[in-house]
Amino acid sequence: MTIELSSVERIRRVLLNEVPDRVPTFEWLVDRRVREALIPGCKNGNDFAVRMGFDVVLVDPHFEKTQVSPGRWLSEWGYIFEYGLEEHGVEVVSPIKNMADFEDYKPPDPYRPGRYSPIEEAVKEFKGKKAIGVHLNDVFSLPRYLMGMTDLLVSILTQPELIKALVDMSVDINLKMAKEIAAYGVDFVHTGDDYAYNKGPLMSPAHFREFFYPGLKRVVMGFKELGLKVIKHTDGYIWPILDMIVDSGIDCLDPIDKLAGMDLGAVKEKYGQRIALKGNVDCVETLVHGSQEEVIEETKAALRAGAPGGGYILSSSNSIHSGVKPENYLAMLKTLEEYGHYPLRI
Repeated sequence: MTIELSSVERIRRVLLNEVPDRVPTFEWLVDRRVREALIPGCKNGNDFAVRMGFDVVLVDPHFEKTQVSPGRWLSEWGYIFEYGLEEHGVEVVSPIKNMADFEDYKPPDPYRPGRYSPIEEAVKEFKGKKAIGVHLNDVFSLPRYLMGMTDLLVSILTQPELIKALVDMSVDINLKMAKEIAAYGVDFVHTGDDYAYNKGPLMSPAHFREFFYPGLKRVVMGFKELGLKVIKHTDGYIWPILDMIVDSGIDCLDPIDKLAGMDLGAVKEKYGQRIALKGNVDCVETLVHGSQEEVIEETKAALRAGAPGGGYILSSSNSIHSGVKPENYLAMLKTLEEYGHYPLRI
């Protein structure tokens, strides 16, 4: 008979690439429309996570934002982001165009009072009950926010020293923040820096190796030296750079983007002895347009591909966004509850 583990121990075992009692689950984001449909009156994402039985609660350091126009906000980092239908904003105005701008730029103070109050509150409420994950960045998102995607990618060719400086700044400030959050006793860091789109990486593998891989290794190893496990998120077709991502020392890769042609079973076969995996029920087609029966079959297929031998977290292929049918997401979770216990019987 399998002994039921706590959520903390279950996630710990998975991130050590071991077999837990059952396959855990959590999502980076469940849109408020889906949350409200499934649990009316739910207060926020972590309230939803607890009430739905997730194994993880997630929290971010606090950064100020100021509304500058309808739907647009100025972040403490100096870029303006815009909200549409989703809870996650997109940068639309960025402060750095060249090295002179970078030299004049002052990033947020990682030691500002109140910066880590959300982490402190989460630890007080959930320590020992749920695994606690904190969102930081690695090497791509902050440079992208500060330059804008197009200017950043062009500058790899036209302003290479600026790219290296931005990557170094991102690594340095995130390691400073990691040292602060580690002192609170959280369980892992997750980084959401996306490197690819559906057809391949956003830059050539050679440019990734030159400009981003050294910083990725430095930041991941810095997190781990602080005792923090690392879950690395990146969408897209990442096979051309996946060796480098795994070699950086991450503990878990997410989300194994099905729409982009990433096959969970193939990733498990090649890297499953080295890292854990998280994913990958399709949140673009199946969870949005599919029937509940199709969701059930795809969830079972993900469990068959990812769960054998442990080291696996079931989730969507990105997040539970506003277009996901609540009943489809619920079908995914019920399927996990039925088939996700070890020893597996799917």
